[in-house]
Amino acid sequence: MNQDARPDVHPDAGAAPGRLDAAALAALAGGTHADPFSVLGPHEGWLRVYAPGALGVDAVDRDGARTPLREQAQGLYIGQAPHARAGDGASYRLAIRWPGAQQLTADPYAFGPQLGEDTLRALTDGSWRDAGEALGARLTEVDGVPGLRCAVWAPNARRVAVVGDFNSWDARRHAMRLRHRAGVWEIFLPGVQPGDRYKFAITDAVGHQRLKADPYARRSEAPPATASVVDDPAPYPWKDDAWMQERRARHAPAAALSIYEVHAGSWAAPGAGAGACLWDQLADKLPAYARAMGFSHVELMPIMEHPFGGSWGYQPLGMFAPTARYGPPAAFARFVDRCHDAGIGVILDWVPAHFPDDPHGLARFDGTALYEYEDPREGYHPDWHTLVYNLGRTEVKAFMIASALHWLRHYHVDGLRVDAVASMLYRDYSRQPGQWIPNRYGGRENLEAVQFLRELNSAVREECPDAIMVAEESTAWPGVTAPVAEGGLGFHYKWNMGWMHDTLRYLAQDPVHRKHHHHDITFGMVYAYSERFILPLSHDEVVHGKGSLLSKMPGDAAARLANLRAYLGFMWAHPGKKLLFMGGELAQPAEWNHDATLDWSLLDQPGHRGMQRLVADLNGLYQALPALHALDADPAGFAWTILDDRDNSVVAFVRSDGRSHLLAVSNFTPVVRHGYRIGVPQAGRWAEKLNTDALDYGGGGQGNRGGSSTADTPAHGQPQALSLTLPPLATLFLLHEG
Repeated sequence: MNQDARPDVHPDAGAAPGRLDAAALAALAGGTHADPFSVLGPHEGWLRVYAPGALGVDAVDRDGARTPLREQAQGLYIGQAPHARAGDGASYRLAIRWPGAQQLTADPYAFGPQLGEDTLRALTDGSWRDAGEALGARLTEVDGVPGLRCAVWAPNARRVAVVGDFNSWDARRHAMRLRHRAGVWEIFLPGVQPGDRYKFAITDAVGHQRLKADPYARRSEAPPATASVVDDPAPYPWKDDAWMQERRARHAPAAALSIYEVHAGSWAAPGAGAGACLWDQLADKLPAYARAMGFSHVELMPIMEHPFGGSWGYQPLGMFAPTARYGPPAAFARFVDRCHDAGIGVILDWVPAHFPDDPHGLARFDGTALYEYEDPREGYHPDWHTLVYNLGRTEVKAFMIASALHWLRHYHVDGLRVDAVASMLYRDYSRQPGQWIPNRYGGRENLEAVQFLRELNSAVREECPDAIMVAEESTAWPGVTAPVAEGGLGFHYKWNMGWMHDTLRYLAQDPVHRKHHHHDITFGMVYAYSERFILPLSHDEVVHGKGSLLSKMPGDAAARLANLRAYLGFMWAHPGKKLLFMGGELAQPAEWNHDATLDWSLLDQPGHRGMQRLVADLNGLYQALPALHALDADPAGFAWTILDDRDNSVVAFVRSDGRSHLLAVSNFTPVVRHGYRIGVPQAGRWAEKLNTDALDYGGGGQGNRGGSSTADTPAHGQPQALSLTLPPLATLFLLHEG
């Protein structure tokens, strides 16, 4: 539009009271003004509004009276408005005429500071409570005006603005106020609605501008889009009070934890209907399936927003946002609620070790290494080509702890499995000499990460005392599950990676050679009570050319199924909580493919249907028989009966809860062994509660016709013994019945 059509334009900038000088006007127009609150909004009776592209602006007082503002130049409107008061966002409105639209809104530059001095001080001190509430973008009311309060930590930025659907993504319009004490930029934006997309336009010290997603966003766009999304603040109407009151007992060391690990995107094919929400589809199927299979929990591979689907979520950037791939945040809450209604807990994989370097994310967030270490010897992860969180920085530590507690409190999640703990604990993890920096004492331990993990677990125990924290830690770091007060890391459970690798290595041997590797199947008991363990057969063991669980087993098709049945029986009898990755219960022959659904058609084949039935029965016995779980973390609950029969590849042990006794026997050769004598601690009848060679499981049907009674013949240090038939490649459970 030419100037003749807009007679209120006055190009003589700075020539009259209330007008800005040319430098300030140029800074506004160029999107470089670092302190717009000093020039925009009400100032000594004058009102200045920057609205580039507007056709006109009026100031509207509480009574509806309008005062036209005149355009000084380049979108800056000014006028006298004595009713407009700084710090009172409700004292006036702006009526803005845009091409083709009218807007009536409060003025962002009329509102005072959004964060109090106590909050700023707490943010500087690393308060995760304040970080989780104060930072990010939250719909709220200020001075009775609804809108979006935005705050972002970017202490080294020259300027920060909010851009989004509400301002045509124009970085000139909503520049923020810097709160120097905490390095936090803030602004209140009236009229923003749930579902609006936004980012922060951050100008670094040399003038380069980058658009960054909100680190604290609670909702994001579905990839490959990268914007944050304003979330609806309405609380979800939870119906799981009974579950929440009972779950402490479900997580105790004496409880029967059996976890079904799931990749949400590939567990089952989506149902009919374009655009259907995957969380709702899963809620209709997965909790009921997990319950029917006897699992106590599902564990979801990371569902935090992540840019690359091929990372399976292990390279997340949205540490507060459920991935939009599967539906909106409220749908995830519905899924958790449905799981709890079915009696199934929900554990989330959570990744505090590293993050990807995508340009819209945390990498060099304000132009500096803010969330990561500056030196690549500390800040770059060679295994995953990602960046390492600088957990020695109080604000980063608060960010991570706030994220963990967000999932536990906001979504009623029952626990977090913390990924890649070993990579956090050691400064030289996957690094060659000269590629890492020792700690201040010259050692390899990452002291900052150790302190973070202790503070994290202490915070969880304080805020969510009935939730569990699980460490994926692959080394012999001492005290992973020991209390923080005793010098431990404070986790509730640790994945037993050593047991997993040893036993899989043993099972991969041809049975004729297993006697030479007998220690692999027994070694786990040497350290079984050094920590509280979960025995994991996880997704990591069925990808990247490792083959499925079934394909790891030797022999023909029938032998592979028999080996796997015997192995699962041994695992469920062994001390330690249980975890099985989806597809293992189907004896899926192929590796897991995150782009495809599980091969449910395998259940049409008797051997695979039998494997599924076996897993359900194992879980049923595990839950029903305290001998199998009550003393998981107590040496009194386990005793070897046969430890050294390497020539026959047989192991046997007794599990007990102090009252009942269960004998587990595994024969890892394809030879039937008749009249095999095993000493037992109690005389009488021992009922065969499970036989992995049963016909129902696809086996050959060898066994003991329901049980066996002892004879007064000493064996294995016991005054009585059983004479058993050991089926080939099979595990037996025999419960003492008196």
